[in-house]
Amino acid sequence: MLVADFHYELPEELIAQEALADRAASRLLLVKSTAQAQHGPFPTYALSPDLSAREVKNRPPDFRDCYFRDFPLLLRPDDLLVFNNTRVFPARLYGRRSGSKAQPLSPGNPASRRFLQGRVEVLLTRQISQSPNEWECLVRPGRKIGVGEELFFGEEKSTLSSAGEGGAQPRENSAELQAEVIARGSFGERTIRFKPVSNFFAVVERLGHVPLPPYIARGDRAADRERYQTVYARERGSVAAPTAGLHFTSEILDQIKNRGIETTEITLHVGLGTFQPVRAVEVEKHELHRESYSISESAAAAINRACENNRRIVAVGTTTVRALEHAAGQLEGGKLRPTSGDADIFIYPGYQFRIVNALLTNFHLPQSTLLMLVCAFAGRENVLAAYRHAVGRKYRFYSYGDCMFLE
Repeated sequence: MLVADFHYELPEELIAQEALADRAASRLLLVKSTAQAQHGPFPTYALSPDLSAREVKNRPPDFRDCYFRDFPLLLRPDDLLVFNNTRVFPARLYGRRSGSKAQPLSPGNPASRRFLQGRVEVLLTRQISQSPNEWECLVRPGRKIGVGEELFFGEEKSTLSSAGEGGAQPRENSAELQAEVIARGSFGERTIRFKPVSNFFAVVERLGHVPLPPYIARGDRAADRERYQTVYARERGSVAAPTAGLHFTSEILDQIKNRGIETTEITLHVGLGTFQPVRAVEVEKHELHRESYSISESAAAAINRACENNRRIVAVGTTTVRALEHAAGQLEGGKLRPTSGDADIFIYPGYQFRIVNALLTNFHLPQSTLLMLVCAFAGRENVLAAYRHAVGRKYRFYSYGDCMFLE
């Protein structure tokens, strides 16, 4: 299967650069999966009357243009709605490098050392141990940062060495956070170890920046700390938002509750596995990075009850799908058990879903693993046709954009 088979054309102006003031004002494209499309057209929903009679008449039978505020009406009374309650932390750090392990650009150039000690950008993607405090990350500029390089973040604090002949001597400046590169991967990937510091995450919260994706062509702002976060976020650990959840408001959640629809939460911390580009030519040769996840006892019980009673399980976001379907590979006696670990499941067409029956998701980048997952769920041709429909109707794409509901 070729990665190029998952390409579509997207005008740059449709990439959302700002979040809407009202989360629930996003548009929603209702899509039937390939399996469901054979059962006839959509039933009539009491949706917002925003479409003209001509638009309704010309609408493709398996697509329906809605708004997210209609989402509670699209749910069935016996659905189980599963959320990913991960919380984004400001994982992008800007600092400087020591240049101690770098090859000088030019021995005769006095500016070369200043260049080698220049600005560095680090995106923390996954904590692999707490003691010592080690992280997988992406660094820029990647080619200049080798194993043994020291990285400094935050305000520098001048210190003095112990007094010797001639009194106290100035020592190398320190910083609020210091790290050493201990392993090197490909494409800018590194493993770094931070020096011990009291309340590490409090320092990161203060120094770090919201890790907006690169297709949002602006720096992060104070407002992004709240807006690039779901209203139900609880468990800190993600470096990207589970964007399907960004559309929910407290009012929408109340409407779902008032309809008697059951909900539960799992956790998958979004890391490099979710948004890394696919560099292979063939889909099967791509390897996905691991992302930590957990499913509580209460969540497992709710999912098992829904499965036993043939109720529909609706996943909010592809990250929720990955956690549930990874856990499905460890069923015991047909039951999902409380579990935690690292999810590395790669879902692409041909995969047989074992738990998820419906999916709420944003629109994803061409040739991405997330688009492949959605195509596995609803059929490649069907999904790409839905994307072409969304482009034609000028939907807003990606993290701060609109969404689709596949049932």
